[in-house]
Amino acid sequence: MSSLRFKLIEEAYNRKPVEVKIPNERSESFYAKAVFNRQKMFEYLPKKTYDALVNAVENKEPITREIADSVAEGMKRWAIDNGARHYTHWFHPLTDGTAEKHDAFIEHDGKGGVVEEFTGKLLVQQEPDASSFPNGGIRNTFEARGYSAWDISSPAFILDETLCIPTIFVSYTGESLDYKTPLLRALNSVDKAATAVARYFDPEVNHVTSYLGWEQEYFLVDEALYAARPDLVLTGRTLMGHESAKNQQLEDHYFGAIPSRVEAFMLDLEIECHRLGIPAKTRHNEVAPNQFELAPIFEETNLANDHNLLLMSVMSEVARRHNFRVLLHEKPFAGINGSGKHNNWSLGTDKGKILFSPGKTLKDNLQFITFVVNVMAAVHTHNALLKASIMSATNAHRLGANEAPPAIISIFTGSQLAHVLDVLEKSTDNELTDLSAKDAMSLGVSQIPEILIDNTDRNRTSPFAFTGNRFEFRAVGSSANCASAMIALNAAVADQLNRFHEAVEARLAKGEGLREALLAEIRQLIRESKPIHFDGNGYSDDWKAEAARRGLDCETSAPKIFDAYLHDSSVDMFARTGVFSRLELEARNEVKWEIYTKKIQIEARVLGDLAINHIIPVATRYQSFLVDNVVKLKSLFTGVKGATIVAHDLETIEKISAHMDVIKTEVDRMVSARKAANRITEEREKAIAYHDNVVPPMETIRYHIDKLELMVDNEMWPLPKYRELLFIH
Repeated sequence: MSSLRFKLIEEAYNRKPVEVKIPNERSESFYAKAVFNRQKMFEYLPKKTYDALVNAVENKEPITREIADSVAEGMKRWAIDNGARHYTHWFHPLTDGTAEKHDAFIEHDGKGGVVEEFTGKLLVQQEPDASSFPNGGIRNTFEARGYSAWDISSPAFILDETLCIPTIFVSYTGESLDYKTPLLRALNSVDKAATAVARYFDPEVNHVTSYLGWEQEYFLVDEALYAARPDLVLTGRTLMGHESAKNQQLEDHYFGAIPSRVEAFMLDLEIECHRLGIPAKTRHNEVAPNQFELAPIFEETNLANDHNLLLMSVMSEVARRHNFRVLLHEKPFAGINGSGKHNNWSLGTDKGKILFSPGKTLKDNLQFITFVVNVMAAVHTHNALLKASIMSATNAHRLGANEAPPAIISIFTGSQLAHVLDVLEKSTDNELTDLSAKDAMSLGVSQIPEILIDNTDRNRTSPFAFTGNRFEFRAVGSSANCASAMIALNAAVADQLNRFHEAVEARLAKGEGLREALLAEIRQLIRESKPIHFDGNGYSDDWKAEAARRGLDCETSAPKIFDAYLHDSSVDMFARTGVFSRLELEARNEVKWEIYTKKIQIEARVLGDLAINHIIPVATRYQSFLVDNVVKLKSLFTGVKGATIVAHDLETIEKISAHMDVIKTEVDRMVSARKAANRITEEREKAIAYHDNVVPPMETIRYHIDKLELMVDNEMWPLPKYRELLFIH
């Protein structure tokens, strides 16, 4: 086994960068070449159809079956012209991945042959099996019917010679079984609510769009070494492994020169992204060794989320072409940075105004404060829900460690904006003054100083930070579907904006002026949302105690964190915004608890196998070698001298025995805890049992295996070590 390990290490070190086939033309000439965007629509659709489809997308209106048939014909011709032979409805089940079933463009021609055919009926609706995806009990095996339906707002694309049509996925009885359906509902809700408030400042506003810019962090590991680590293959993370003597402590990897093998992979990935219309823009080394990041230009949230899911699929395929494996687990290696997917979120009007940007007029800046304060109020009210939206068995390893934000939701504003909010809260001045500096913003309230645009610091320990013209939701995990966080955030903000609008309208009905009414409600929200505002060190024990005193949710058990979805405040908010029914929320929590249990269950099984069948035999073999050595030395040296010579080996033998004893005992304890948990029928209680009773022995087992790794002969150790996994380019 050891000889295989060293052979794999040598193979990994000797790999050369894979040659990338670079297109001869510039990026803009092949960008979105594989996407049925408006340019392709204009070329392949009749003008009447094109106009109707564009109008439906922009105004969120349905299309007729006649238009659907026309779109299907044009889409089919474009797809076949570009080499596609199959089509599929591409949807997002409750698995954090995507799903697809491919059908060929053929139907019987009635003469013993086939014709290429694709109708509006096939475009608009399909019927996947709804019982074979996570559904939380909404569908049983004998009740398998479910529907996928075309999302006209997200363009179709060709991937690996298959036309992929983005769709929603719902049950036969209408409940959502995916992420896209509630995301579209939440985006529609925040559009309406934000538009109503934005019209206080610009009556011409017709729509408000939610924007998302994700930052995808990931690790790359050589494929050969990956294959030699069963824990990486089966769980996505290392269940054991002592930290390398050198990891990220010298801070020499972050923004460093990109290794040549990695740069070739990144270039290949970027070309694939651009062909698929994914606006990949930024690439760089991240903090941990072999950790990297890709970030795109901001897009409308639904499209951005589709692009992120597509990216995760594409990057895995591209990585294999370069003899890499992508690790999207939030914490694949202990003791160094984990991977997040920071969600940079903003709102903008159809008049080109970003609502979280300070402006050059007093009206713009009052609008800016209005929306910022409403977001703070929404996050305060639903801080437990927002934490639940990003929680998972995998992200639980990352939160609160190595620059990841803690599992307590708070908002960072920066000292200058914080000062403005503080002064505004205490002010009674409703008169506006003029701007006094070109590049500064003023609220027009005489006691409040100007704010320089983008004059905000960064706080890596903040899970939700204001960063100049957007909020950065930093707690989202790298393997997650962004929709989970975006559903909760957009729905919560929509509900808060609706409440704000109602309160302002009530004041206006009593005869108050608009400015007076707005500022009165803003001051009230500033006071109410103060507990969520924290600009300090989120890692400190003092903050944990302070957060509890402020009434923020401080729960750390993932299964219990999921309870926030079923709090009355969450159920009522989702009902008011039309995003989820109680049945849908209950079903989704069943899925969350079940997935949590299964992930820990798989990890426990893998760890038990590795401990008993890989580590213990090797440690025993090395211990036997030491025992033989002691016997031989004692035969050569007697008395005090002999005892002195063998003392070190005897101490090592004793330590190995002690570690193995604990490992065996804890594996038995873990297996017993797992069996006991498996007998529990209620998913929440089962998940809690896994968290409370199965995870602790797993951590103890790892500790003692990592100690053995430092003691056992390096040539005998069966698994690639951290220093080998993390420093091979």
